[in-house]
Amino acid sequence: MTKSTLFLILLALVDVAASSKKDTSNREKRDAVLIRSKRRWVLSTIDLEENMPGPYPALVTQLYNDKKEDNSVKFRIKGDGVTQGPIGLFTIEENSGIVYVHRPIDREMYPIFHVDFDVLDRLTGDTLDKTLSFNVEIKDKNDNSPQFTPSTIHAPVPENTPEGVLQATLQAHDNDLKDTPNSQFTMKVVSQDPASPKLTLKDLPFTTTVKQLAFTGCFDYDKARQYKVLVEARDQGTPTMSSTATVILDIIDSNTHPPEFSSATYNTEVMEMELKEILRIGIKDKDTPNTPGSRAVFSILKGNEEGNYKIETDSKTNEGVLSVIKGKNFEKTDITDLEIAVENEEKLFRCVDGKAVTGPTPKPNTAKVSVKVTDVNDPPEFKKQIEKVYRNENGPLGDVLFVPEIKDEDSDVNKLRYELVQDPAKWVSVDSKTGKITTVQKMDQESSFIKNGTYTVVVQAIDDGQPPATGTCTVVVYLGDQNDNAPYLVSKNAVMCGNKVNRVDVKPTDLDGPPFAGPFTFSLGGEEELKSLWKLDPTTGQVHLLHLHVFKNESRQMSRSYSLARTERNLAEHIERKISGFPEEQRDYPAYSPYQYEYEGRGSNCQSLDKLTVSNLGDNLDFLHNLGPKFSNLGGICQQSMESRNVRL
Repeated sequence: MTKSTLFLILLALVDVAASSKKDTSNREKRDAVLIRSKRRWVLSTIDLEENMPGPYPALVTQLYNDKKEDNSVKFRIKGDGVTQGPIGLFTIEENSGIVYVHRPIDREMYPIFHVDFDVLDRLTGDTLDKTLSFNVEIKDKNDNSPQFTPSTIHAPVPENTPEGVLQATLQAHDNDLKDTPNSQFTMKVVSQDPASPKLTLKDLPFTTTVKQLAFTGCFDYDKARQYKVLVEARDQGTPTMSSTATVILDIIDSNTHPPEFSSATYNTEVMEMELKEILRIGIKDKDTPNTPGSRAVFSILKGNEEGNYKIETDSKTNEGVLSVIKGKNFEKTDITDLEIAVENEEKLFRCVDGKAVTGPTPKPNTAKVSVKVTDVNDPPEFKKQIEKVYRNENGPLGDVLFVPEIKDEDSDVNKLRYELVQDPAKWVSVDSKTGKITTVQKMDQESSFIKNGTYTVVVQAIDDGQPPATGTCTVVVYLGDQNDNAPYLVSKNAVMCGNKVNRVDVKPTDLDGPPFAGPFTFSLGGEEELKSLWKLDPTTGQVHLLHLHVFKNESRQMSRSYSLARTERNLAEHIERKISGFPEEQRDYPAYSPYQYEYEGRGSNCQSLDKLTVSNLGDNLDFLHNLGPKFSNLGGICQQSMESRNVRL
């Protein structure tokens, strides 16, 4: 046997002997016994009771080593509860290896501690081996009761809620070790006030920590408007611990009382054909005001087959408002009987002897309303409210424009009288007995009283009723135009500066409309000598003239004479007008195509063409036919022709 093997056997025997000498109470606490195997320390977990009563410091464990007998080593610890929070919870005596705890530990805050330790040479301080560890696990103690979140619950409950689950949920939690009796709990209703209906707790699927409040029977708002329920949660630890939650149920009033009319019968009256409110009907209801259980809903069960009436609820007073919405014509006073019913917006609910009443809904409360419809004098009615009449202006006096067709339900039509309501031009009269409208003046289409070609007359018929009633009819006369106005010039005088322009335009107008106005024709008036000197375009009114007659292009012609200032016309326009009057085949003949002379007006010895006049040549321009395509100077030719005729330019 080698020396090293013998040394290990002796070392093991020393360890065993030392262990047998330790206090038995320490072994009962499952102290961490560190065993050296192949020069390595082996650790275990130490259990420590939660919130130990003390005294402190209290021994936790003692560390051992193979060199303890010669006091050559020392111990040092670090980690949870030593150098890390909570700091100072654990300490160790360096030489003996005894570990102490200095205060109670709450497992719910610190369930386990991991502590590292080193074995050092006492003299040199050198580490003799690698750092090893041990765990301190805190053993749970039932020191937490189940807690409700929240501890007070308010839940509104409608009075007409059917029995079963309520919208009131309770949830609790226990902070002790999960899945142990210390954290497992049950809930139950401990008490309730008032006692009826019976309240219980109902489980929810897949959870044991959440419950819902349930009940059997029905609530009665008139008996109890609030319930106070005390619920307990109790765990299964030793000893058991518990807590309570309070549930406040606020009962909301529902429709448990049907509305009733203040009276069984009502009377009212209205004039025939009158549309208005005729009656307000009050009700009584014991439910909470301004809720669906008390707000009234009215209906007409009988007497309104033709839809003449409607009844609505006044949202402020909760009254029924009866109105006439469609008038009815009566020849004598009549009485209509209506049957009115009233209900609530919400369906009626009844709780009798702690149980909800089921079955058909009771019939609503009803009342009788007698409506006296008083006959009134109906006005005369024309067959048509608007009559259209077509006439030409300047028609003969006494022309009958309109004879009315009329009826009256209450009066004799032969006793009606007629009046004119509107006749702005005073052109017509009306027969007070027959209503016949005739003309008393000629109607002028150009009058300012004519609007869009029409003249409007309004006539009314008045009966002999009490009070008298009136009906009206509008007669629209469409007035055709005639040629009864002579044309005239917009301006009777015109001034022309001879060195700037060479013509003047005559602008006529006519009060008549088409076809009695344009197009116009123009002619010179006065002596023959004047006509031989001046020219006038009969279609455009461009003239050299002193007097002018304007004719309309109609079989019936009317004319007026005006004076104009003397003017001139240039030759170019005469030539253009003459050519435009030629036949089409001559107009396009190449021999008559115009030529442009670039020196005209710029170096020519001849006078400019626009200085030429034909003031005394008349319409005889035959000399123009002598102009061929190869003449040298149009200005010269015209000059020679004019000189031969003694025309002075």
